[in-house]
Amino acid sequence: MLCCPRTASHPVDLIITKERTLRDNFTVTDINDSIVFTVKSPLVTIVTPREHRFLHDAHGNPILHLRRALLAASDCWEAFSGKSTEPKDLIFTRKRSSLFQLRTTLNVFLANNTTKVCDFKVKANLSARSWVVYIGESDTVAAKIKKKFGSVFSREKFMVTVSPNIDYAFIVGLIVTLDD
Repeated sequence: MLCCPRTASHPVDLIITKERTLRDNFTVTDINDSIVFTVKSPLVTIVTPREHRFLHDAHGNPILHLRRALLAASDCWEAFSGKSTEPKDLIFTRKRSSLFQLRTTLNVFLANNTTKVCDFKVKANLSARSWVVYIGESDTVAAKIKKKFGSVFSREKFMVTVSPNIDYAFIVGLIVTLDD
């Protein structure tokens, strides 16, 4: 999926902390509080009206460039390798399954998918502040996400369990596009 997949043969637990300031920045740590990834968001301006987020590894190397579609109502994000926006570097596209829905469902299509069947599906349980990522249309869970609020609303945490053999950089890329 990504050029340097980050997978494990066992479930991986991650904590994603979102800092709400003028821009949304995220720090992703493992259960030992070691930084695994960081996500930086440049300011959205008139010059750059699209929202962008950049996922970096613990050493600051760019892994994903997440770019929101120009029409925010479409709730569509694209993920590219590194800092690229070239079509050849597209990794996945994430969009709502339909414009009007009672329960949020998002479809994820990998770049090489030529069908209309999604590769992953994200289902939200907003009352429980949780999401589950499924592989395609199956009941196979790729990741579980639970949102927890900090003592101040400027900081939010997501508790994440990524299933074995699933790229956790990919899952983090999805999560940082969920909470808008």
